[in-house]
Amino acid sequence: MEEREGELRWDGLCSRDAATRAAALDNVGQAVLRRSQSVAPGRAAGGLPAAAARDGLSEALVRLLMLSKRCPFRDVRERSEAILSSVQELGIRIPRPLGHGPSRFIPEKEVRWCFQVHSELYAFKTVQVGSEDAMMHTLFADSFATLGRLDNVTLVMVFHPQYLESFLKTQHYLLQMDGPLPLHYRHYIGIMAAARHQCSYLVNLHVNDFLHVGGDPKWLNGLENAPQKLQNLGELNKMLAHRPWLITKEHIEQLLKTEENSWSLAELIHAVVLLTHYHSLASFTFGCGISPEIDCEGGHTFRPPSVSNYCLCDITNGYHGVDDIHASPAASIPTTESVCEVEALMEKMKQLQECRDEEEASQEEMATRFEREKRESMFVCSSEDEESAPTRDVSRHFEDTSYGYKDFSRHGMHVPTFRAQDYSWEDHGYSLVNRLYPDVGQLLDEKFHIAYNLTYNTMAMHKDVDTSMLRRAIWNYIHCMFGIRYDDYDYGEINQLLDRSFKVYIKTVVCTPEKTTKRMYDSFWRQFEHSEKVHVNLLLVEARMQAELLYALRAITRYMT
Repeated sequence: MEEREGELRWDGLCSRDAATRAAALDNVGQAVLRRSQSVAPGRAAGGLPAAAARDGLSEALVRLLMLSKRCPFRDVRERSEAILSSVQELGIRIPRPLGHGPSRFIPEKEVRWCFQVHSELYAFKTVQVGSEDAMMHTLFADSFATLGRLDNVTLVMVFHPQYLESFLKTQHYLLQMDGPLPLHYRHYIGIMAAARHQCSYLVNLHVNDFLHVGGDPKWLNGLENAPQKLQNLGELNKMLAHRPWLITKEHIEQLLKTEENSWSLAELIHAVVLLTHYHSLASFTFGCGISPEIDCEGGHTFRPPSVSNYCLCDITNGYHGVDDIHASPAASIPTTESVCEVEALMEKMKQLQECRDEEEASQEEMATRFEREKRESMFVCSSEDEESAPTRDVSRHFEDTSYGYKDFSRHGMHVPTFRAQDYSWEDHGYSLVNRLYPDVGQLLDEKFHIAYNLTYNTMAMHKDVDTSMLRRAIWNYIHCMFGIRYDDYDYGEINQLLDRSFKVYIKTVVCTPEKTTKRMYDSFWRQFEHSEKVHVNLLLVEARMQAELLYALRAITRYMT
């Protein structure tokens, strides 16, 4: 990617070839130092307007800061750091990161980037980027080569490398491989989807990617500036994000038969998968408290650190010194209450298994329990007065800002029951996606199965535990909130296994993720590892995505038949 004046080329830094990276580093280093010398104190701006020269230099320095901290290639990290030091020696202020680590909820010292199987999700050794093992390095290098960055979502998901590998492969296919939609449409749809949940983190990433692949900057001024074809997608976007059960074949017909602005079936399938991917990824972003990227707004500052290593502007933005990071219950000394919480959950699982073996509820009783759980889920809400992390206003990227899940729950509207045996992912959705967008059905299916079946047979400090009952309860509770019922599941188990604080967290992350707070994250499963809470979020992401897909794909199937 060329920098505005054509002096800087960054592409070569993503290469797996060391010689290519070395040549690119030479180019970047020389260009940055030339510009730095032109704007150094007491020097002219080398023919460029001073403000423009400084702005261009600032962008380059921020990118070098990101590379020095997040690039998986050691030569790039070390050379980027050396270039920054050379610039600083010229009397020019260089940027520094804000915050500590990829997550606001997980202290940096708790984020483990190398793994060895030990606990339900992993006991990790603390490893920084650059000292990961061979498997991790391959994943990091693949991500960096594909995206040009190693983002904070990846650094949190890497708690679970098997899932991360599937996630990255799927996302790469959706965004960059051959498909029905042009590249800039794909990133713009990602922006539209993330903006529905005010997820400025994802919006920022895809604004940059949209421009990188040649997208028209005017579209970023608001959805009304985008092509009518994309504007027409707004109605489906808002319903998928907030009330997917309202989607009908008539909504599909409107998109497919709008004369010159119509969508083909293949294009629509691609768009639906992108929308559901980024709605659910917004849930993960808020659910795990993902921090802004170093090179994005809120991820760096040019202000010098104070003696205590942070200044007033950091405190105002919610960033504190390393020792002032909120301690998480998962990292603290076990209390009797929290240990009892784990023991009580394991005992309930044992009792429920014994009840299953002894007797089975009738179909009528199972249906009654589902309706009761679905009705009760409407009234699960947070009483939190703590504000969630502030985000930049991104509402210009979508229409009807008042539309949301909160309206449904507040007015007590009824969610119709969607019977899984009438339309399921395995029997219907998978084949439809694979037929209209080859290979994507297989990629999604693999990702769903990995998230659903992922286990290390432990819970907190306990080993050799079968967690399948708990994982199924979490998955089915999410689908229950969307009205999806499995006839062979006893929904009475949900109330036994998921306490109120956990239900509040699940519903918030899935339905209104932008309202998720650190207190909610800390309040459930207090003695479990952070990696186990990340595992929960993977279940939430995939269950939500599948629920949205089922409603959209059922409507498309009805339109086709």
